[in-house]
Amino acid sequence: MNDVFTLHRGTAPLLVSLPHDGSAIPDAIAARMTGSARHAPDTDWHVSRLYGFARELGASVLVPRWSRYVVDLNRPPDDASLYPGQNTTGLCPVVQFSGEPVYRDGQEPDADEIAARVERYWRPYHAALEEELARLRAAHGRVVLWEGHSIRGELPFLFDGRLPDLNLGTAGGASCEPALQGRLERVLEGQRHYDYVINGRFKGGYITRHYGQPARGVSAVQLEISQRIYMDEATFAYDEARAAGAQAVIRALLEAALAV
Repeated sequence: MNDVFTLHRGTAPLLVSLPHDGSAIPDAIAARMTGSARHAPDTDWHVSRLYGFARELGASVLVPRWSRYVVDLNRPPDDASLYPGQNTTGLCPVVQFSGEPVYRDGQEPDADEIAARVERYWRPYHAALEEELARLRAAHGRVVLWEGHSIRGELPFLFDGRLPDLNLGTAGGASCEPALQGRLERVLEGQRHYDYVINGRFKGGYITRHYGQPARGVSAVQLEISQRIYMDEATFAYDEARAAGAQAVIRALLEAALAV
């Protein structure tokens, strides 16, 4: 039985990937972590719930079980930095978004352990992602890969000031068709509830950059949203009222992604 991810196979040319939704940490790894890290605070909390409506649109949905602290599914397997010169976290993070350590002194994973985690957790997720993209592209001739993410709206260790509510990334336009980006921009321009930026601090992680190949019929888009628009950042509690507004905009974006 697969314990790395769950995959709902849809019928539309849309795959929603939520690579940081998982929060589980194996006991043997958690035992070496700091007290704060064991709570997996840097999880993209509740994004699978936030995107629950995507199945109604016919989308496939891929969700991991394990925390990014075990292995970050949105980092390259060689751990090359996605944002050179800026603070970030790696393939098997040793620092939290707060700047605090993930592990107790001397308990960080070595190269062999990192390689083993890549094989155990990273590769199965990416194999499923590749296979589902191939299936949908074969059926429709094209497919949109939607990367759903969320993050605390203020994290001085990673970025200055306040992050916009909605942060759309297309690797500077390289990961998706121009017409698709144009439709998404019009959705954002047409709503008045949230501020937004396109290809700002979050331009798209490894998955967006690696799999987005519009010339081959695969467009990839990352949406990083500030957690304040759908949950309580202090308690991690889901807020139905806030989430309803966020879902309305996300739904409009996904519908635009499906438009031809």
